[in-house]
Amino acid sequence: MNNTIHGGQAIVDSLQLHGVSRAYVVPGESYLSVLDGLYNADIQTVVCRHEAACTYMADAHGKFTGKPGIAMVTRGPGAAQAYTGIHTAWQDGVPLILFVGLIPVADRNRESFQEFDPNQWFSSQCKRVFILDEVSRASEIVAKAFHAALEGRPGPVVVGLPEDIIKQEFHGQLHPVIPVAEGGVADDKLTIILDALSNAAKPLIFAGGQNWTPEASEQLTQFAEDNHIPVIHDWRASDRVTFDSPAHAGYLGYGRSDECAALIETADVLLTVGTVLGDVASDGYRLRQSFDKPNYIVNLDTSLRGHSGSVTEHIVASPISFTKAISKASLASSDSRDVWFNYCHQQQRKDCALSNQETENISVSADPSYASMTHVIRELVALLPTDAVYSFGAGNHCLWAQRYLPTHTFPSQLSTRNGAMGYSLPAGIVAALESPERLSVVVTGDGEFMMNEAELSTSIRYQAPVLIILMDNQQFGTIRQHQEAHYPGRISGTQLHNPDFAALANAFGAHGIRVASNRDIKTSVTEAMQVVTKERKTVLLHVITDPDELMP
Repeated sequence: MNNTIHGGQAIVDSLQLHGVSRAYVVPGESYLSVLDGLYNADIQTVVCRHEAACTYMADAHGKFTGKPGIAMVTRGPGAAQAYTGIHTAWQDGVPLILFVGLIPVADRNRESFQEFDPNQWFSSQCKRVFILDEVSRASEIVAKAFHAALEGRPGPVVVGLPEDIIKQEFHGQLHPVIPVAEGGVADDKLTIILDALSNAAKPLIFAGGQNWTPEASEQLTQFAEDNHIPVIHDWRASDRVTFDSPAHAGYLGYGRSDECAALIETADVLLTVGTVLGDVASDGYRLRQSFDKPNYIVNLDTSLRGHSGSVTEHIVASPISFTKAISKASLASSDSRDVWFNYCHQQQRKDCALSNQETENISVSADPSYASMTHVIRELVALLPTDAVYSFGAGNHCLWAQRYLPTHTFPSQLSTRNGAMGYSLPAGIVAALESPERLSVVVTGDGEFMMNEAELSTSIRYQAPVLIILMDNQQFGTIRQHQEAHYPGRISGTQLHNPDFAALANAFGAHGIRVASNRDIKTSVTEAMQVVTKERKTVLLHVITDPDELMP
């Protein structure tokens, strides 16, 4: 009996050894051997319609599960279109492995069909670039790619697969999984942190980044609540502490409230867990930049890449190990800390409130030919299950999702921190595939949605129902807002002509609903929820909004 396998099969067998259950692919003739290996594998092959969506799905998978998302594309144009997902994972610090089929080794440096140099293209935006030049190393490189994607600050890894190499016979054993260190918290370091928090009148925890689990989220929440320390979230990472927890103090970044910006400036001690105070969270390196402000940082990245401001103490540990270490700690009570704790949460509740009076005023005064996005979100929130998952990409429509949609468990918010458009639908599909028992809600805009609208077919084909709230204001709204600020009254290059999105959804096999007036909102949202939850069918709610409604 001949047990010989080819290199493509060795790669797939190694993926299974690493616990991979799903791969997101756009097929190409350059890696047919890997596709052949997937034929009988216990790995679901999700065929995507565009390479950017493929890598977005792998990124969302990394965010949602904490394990590297697997994307596969072909050489040249395929790799070029996947680059935006690599940049997204790089800036967000997300574990992702992109397998790229390459030209045969003998064809290199001859300007052969779809030839490119993976190192030159990707090395500035990923942690490692591996090229499989010896079939005997196929399994080893997979193991090293997983380790590189997960160790320290997580990130993307690119693996190049020459077409001729992966066809060759593979001999040898599969390389075992390489353990990844979570770091640790020494007793003396923990004492430093606890003393700083105990002695502070206005301590603040800043949470975000990767390496979180539901348990870590719960432990941080419990510690913060028990010891009356407010938690403010990094941009697009508002699910580390539950939405209605008394410890929740809001979020930083684009769309943040002035009160949240004031909190991080006012805090006399800042404890950063899992992330760094970077460009967006610091309002372009303006917030908390004074070097006399104490900043304690818990992060596995020894380089603290992207951090600005002082570093009082750096503990090299993941949120998982740190929250476990700190979870049983108890601080002495403090009246000043109690006042600060209550104040911070009150600001968050005020900023995130969707009052009946607000929406009643909207329904009376608004133009009857448009529907209010705020009113739509209010009706949606009233019907949402507590474990819903929200996905959104980039654009002003995200402000409604970020501000109002309640996150009650981790993970429940999938988005991008690099402003990548076209992310929302692919990410929502991932949530529906990974946790079919939870409702996956996609909030998108007309410009953002049209960058990957073809993935509606992916949602339908793989029975991954999502509820899509599409804000249609016939423009790239974020850019128009910047335009109005710098060149008022001179709208140029930001207007769009859109299709009937509800009809488009129906054409794909989804359920489209058009909402063009406030009077249609309640019945439309109710219908959408019934179809997506009862019939398990993708629903697109096409919301026609006033072009001047740029923000909540």
